[in-house]
Amino acid sequence: MPQRVAFVTGASTGIGFEAAIKLNAAGLAVYAGARRVEKMEPLRAHGITVLPLDVTDDESMVAAVETVLHQHGRFDVLVNNAGYGSYGSLEEVALDEGRRQFEVNVFGLARMAQLVIPGMRAAGSGRIINVSSIGGKIYEPLGAWYHGTKFAVEGLSDSLRLELKQHGIAVAIIEPAGTDTEWGAIAGEGLLAVSGAGPYQEQARIVAAALASTSGSGLSTPPGTVAKAIVHAATARWPRTRYPVGRGAWTILALRKVLPDRAFDALFWNSYKRLAG
Repeated sequence: MPQRVAFVTGASTGIGFEAAIKLNAAGLAVYAGARRVEKMEPLRAHGITVLPLDVTDDESMVAAVETVLHQHGRFDVLVNNAGYGSYGSLEEVALDEGRRQFEVNVFGLARMAQLVIPGMRAAGSGRIINVSSIGGKIYEPLGAWYHGTKFAVEGLSDSLRLELKQHGIAVAIIEPAGTDTEWGAIAGEGLLAVSGAGPYQEQARIVAAALASTSGSGLSTPPGTVAKAIVHAATARWPRTRYPVGRGAWTILALRKVLPDRAFDALFWNSYKRLAG
């Protein structure tokens, strides 16, 4: 059988970087895409093809997909990992930033899926793996835009799964908890820049510290652990529809199901205050 082909977006660091390496080790021909191409140079040593990709630029996405099809003639696995977290009070975050958050986290993901589905449908097989977050099931203060995008990814993925099942294409959602990457520290810095002074400053201090606590601490999960879940979703005969992964992911999601909203509010906020010291 011909070698299966995978494309990973947002592969310059963290989960995407590790997923590209592990998919390659699992025997797939892997293409890795991101804006920061120089960050992906180490992937070449693994035999991974590196491509420039901006999921807010349609021409960039079309060019990347066409390159894969030209070189391999097929597209078996799409890992939609590109994304970022924009934090700040809804009152203070500019609408243009909110729109950009949806452009990257939702519309870029949807457009990449649109581009690969026709080939997968013609082949009668394929996997679309969308990296969401437990943040698509829970929430944080000062994270309205970010959580809005992840809730959207969850709903989009569920509908897409039903649409594509008849064509032999599986859709899986990866739901990481706090991951040991630069993501938390960057999100916290952005939060303080927007809401670190003014009416939300004390809340912003606490949330930023909690976000930063996921970087380089025992509370966070190595990105390689999340990458293993991606490989399972890409290679298992019957992939699960959802993969909560990381320290505390299952517990947090279980509590969200059983606790009333205000009880969960209090539990979550008190845990954030403990993390912030």
